[in-house]
Amino acid sequence: MSLSVQFLSLLAMIGTGIVAGAFMDMIGTGTAQAGKKSIIRKRAAWLEVIGWVLVGCWTFYILYLVRDGAWRIYDPFAQISGMLLYVTIFYKPFRLFGRILLLVFVKPLWFIARLIVSIIRYIVRFIVKVIKVLFTPFVKLYRIVSRKLFKRRAK
Repeated sequence: MSLSVQFLSLLAMIGTGIVAGAFMDMIGTGTAQAGKKSIIRKRAAWLEVIGWVLVGCWTFYILYLVRDGAWRIYDPFAQISGMLLYVTIFYKPFRLFGRILLLVFVKPLWFIARLIVSIIRYIVRFIVKVIKVLFTPFVKLYRIVSRKLFKRRAK
């Protein structure tokens, strides 16, 4: 293995450490922002475990792409240094990028979804009210007829 391939694989492992740090920070921030009674908050430990498993699988996928899956002793150190780089340098830009994505994509999509649900709910309520109005004469007629036909016996 040439020196340039080793350097490339070291940079790849540092990059996976940075992305792993960002991913785990995203999971931690998401669970912290969830409501206290939210299912996300209740299952936070499971989400973190699943996140670490996904990070591990992704790391080995990158290893497979870069070095045909060969694992070296410096790989964990490179990943830890990548996570430390994320914490010290890349933390604020990633958070800013996350806020921008939230404002540009997630909130408008959430607004559109809520708008569609409220429109459908309004239409269903309107249809139910129309059906109630149409059936009101029949209900009153049924009550009058049922009182005359089925009288209760006095004790």
